[in-house]
Amino acid sequence: MNYQREYSHRERHSSHQGEQGISKNKRYKKLSGVCAGIAKHYCFPRLGVRIAAVSLFLLFPMAVAIAYLLAIIILPNSEY
Repeated sequence: MNYQREYSHRERHSSHQGEQGISKNKRYKKLSGVCAGIAKHYCFPRLGVRIAAVSLFLLFPMAVAIAYLLAIIILPNSEY
Protein backbone atom coordinates (compact mmCIF):
# COMPACT_ATOMS: atom_id res chain seq x y z
CA MET A 1 0.00 0.00 0.00
CA ASN A 2 1.52 3.27 -1.09
CA TYR A 3 0.47 6.24 1.01
CA GLN A 4 1.27 9.72 -0.17
CA ARG A 5 0.54 12.64 2.08
CA GLU A 6 -1.63 15.01 0.12
CA TYR A 7 -0.66 18.11 2.06
CA SER A 8 2.87 18.92 3.08
CA HIS A 9 4.02 21.59 5.52
CA ARG A 10 5.78 23.49 2.72
CA GLU A 11 2.74 23.40 0.41
CA ARG A 12 0.48 24.78 3.10
CA HIS A 13 2.70 27.75 3.85
CA SER A 14 3.67 28.55 0.27
CA SER A 15 0.18 28.46 -1.19
CA HIS A 16 -1.67 30.15 1.69
CA GLN A 17 0.59 32.94 2.90
CA GLY A 18 -2.20 35.16 4.22
CA GLU A 19 -4.31 32.40 5.72
CA GLN A 20 -3.73 32.01 9.47
CA GLY A 21 -6.55 30.00 10.99
CA ILE A 22 -8.53 26.85 10.42
CA SER A 23 -11.31 26.97 7.86
CA LYS A 24 -13.83 24.49 6.48
CA ASN A 25 -12.56 22.77 3.35
CA LYS A 26 -15.49 22.64 0.92
CA ARG A 27 -13.53 20.76 -1.73
CA TYR A 28 -13.06 17.58 0.34
CA LYS A 29 -16.12 17.80 2.59
CA LYS A 30 -18.28 14.86 3.61
CA LEU A 31 -20.73 16.69 5.89
CA SER A 32 -19.60 20.27 6.27
CA GLY A 33 -15.83 20.30 5.71
CA VAL A 34 -14.78 20.77 9.35
CA CYS A 35 -12.67 17.59 9.56
CA ALA A 36 -11.10 18.23 6.16
CA GLY A 37 -10.21 21.77 7.22
CA ILE A 38 -8.63 20.57 10.47
CA ALA A 39 -6.68 17.92 8.56
CA LYS A 40 -5.44 20.49 6.05
CA HIS A 41 -4.41 22.99 8.72
CA TYR A 42 -2.45 20.48 10.82
CA CYS A 43 -1.18 18.37 7.87
CA PHE A 44 -2.98 15.22 9.01
CA PRO A 45 -4.69 12.69 6.73
CA ARG A 46 -8.39 13.50 6.32
CA LEU A 47 -9.43 9.92 7.03
CA GLY A 48 -7.52 9.93 10.32
CA VAL A 49 -9.24 13.11 11.49
CA ARG A 50 -12.64 11.74 10.50
CA ILE A 51 -12.01 8.46 12.34
CA ALA A 52 -10.88 10.40 15.43
CA ALA A 53 -14.00 12.60 15.26
CA VAL A 54 -16.34 9.61 15.02
CA SER A 55 -14.49 7.81 17.82
CA LEU A 56 -14.73 10.85 20.07
CA PHE A 57 -18.40 11.21 19.16
CA LEU A 58 -19.03 7.64 20.33
CA LEU A 59 -17.27 8.35 23.64
CA PHE A 60 -18.59 11.88 24.28
CA PRO A 61 -21.63 12.36 22.03
CA MET A 62 -23.04 15.58 23.48
CA ALA A 63 -19.72 17.44 23.80
CA VAL A 64 -18.54 16.48 20.31
CA ALA A 65 -21.92 17.28 18.74
CA ILE A 66 -21.92 20.76 20.31
CA ALA A 67 -18.28 21.37 19.31
CA TYR A 68 -18.94 20.22 15.74
CA LEU A 69 -22.03 22.41 15.39
CA LEU A 70 -20.11 25.40 16.74
CA ALA A 71 -17.30 24.70 14.28
CA ILE A 72 -19.80 24.60 11.41
CA ILE A 73 -21.14 28.01 12.45
CA ILE A 74 -17.86 29.72 13.38
CA LEU A 75 -15.29 28.47 10.86
CA PRO A 76 -15.10 30.32 7.54
CA ASN A 77 -15.41 28.48 4.22
CA SER A 78 -12.40 27.87 2.02
CA GLU A 79 -11.86 25.91 -1.19
CA TYR A 80 -8.08 25.55 -1.05
